[in-house]
Amino acid sequence: MIEPDEDFPDYSKDDDVADLLEMRVPMEHGGLRLDQALVKMFPEYSRSRLQDWVEQGLVTINGDTGSIKKKVWGGEKIIVTPQVHPSEQPYEAEDIPLDIVYEDDDILVVNKPVGLVVHPGSGNWTGTLLNALLFHAPELQNVPRAGIVHRLDKDTSGLMVVAKSLIAQTALVRQMQARSVKREYLALVWGEVDYSGTINLPIGRHPSQRVKMAVIDTGKEAITHFSVEENFPSCTLLRCRLETGRTHQIRVHLTHFGHPLVGDTVYQKGIQKCSLEIREFLNGFPRQALHATQLALEHPITGELMEWHVELPEDMETLLEQIDEASAGVA
Repeated sequence: MIEPDEDFPDYSKDDDVADLLEMRVPMEHGGLRLDQALVKMFPEYSRSRLQDWVEQGLVTINGDTGSIKKKVWGGEKIIVTPQVHPSEQPYEAEDIPLDIVYEDDDILVVNKPVGLVVHPGSGNWTGTLLNALLFHAPELQNVPRAGIVHRLDKDTSGLMVVAKSLIAQTALVRQMQARSVKREYLALVWGEVDYSGTINLPIGRHPSQRVKMAVIDTGKEAITHFSVEENFPSCTLLRCRLETGRTHQIRVHLTHFGHPLVGDTVYQKGIQKCSLEIREFLNGFPRQALHATQLALEHPITGELMEWHVELPEDMETLLEQIDEASAGVA
């Protein structure tokens, strides 16, 4: 079974307690660090939750703000001011403009701009696509994740489908699992590619750099089909079709393939070879040059085959024009 595009965070839920928590440190906990003692004193809360409260200054020891590494010796008065984590609060509707490509009673398709985070998470609890969707269609409060069934990275632009009911969402997720949703991306990569192919290599969390993904033997199946859309000096515009939807799949596969995305500072390794004139434009591009250009699926209610297409965003079009002009000048 294939999951939807990317893993969403799964937060453990602690009870929402509004009252202060007060307790004297038992003598048998003497010598422990504050966070270790708190886990024993308040076992109904997770260690990470308690540590987070300490870091926010919500835990005092005898009236003084505590720190995680501070040791307790027994008898100290501990006061904890519980605070509900943002992930547990109802998401707010926000008036954020949406580029809606299609909408009916069951689904809507948006052209996500660069810079818009899809789902609230650490560091981005507001100002996301989800917040915008709740403003545009308040009924999405009744649909998990406001109907979002797949994601695009913050700096990837392009098409996304959103379900407007639980029935539609379930049907779309099943299509994702069955690999029947057609998703095509345009990716500008370093180097000149002159053939089409398929990359079938498993992807999982990087073994040492946890913010990155990597091709690893223990990863999940990941399949990316690619073909040449247009050739440019020192770079190539590829059309990529996802058969699976792993986190950062195109970015990881193309880097492993030896052709990282232009502008991808996370996965690009070293300085790529090209003329100085063109390198200036490619190195100056501020985000990964990746755009979800085409989306096709069966309507979750009517069963009708539907397809949408959006052109490259202005920043990628401008970059390609600059490359053309620079290469003409070199010639």
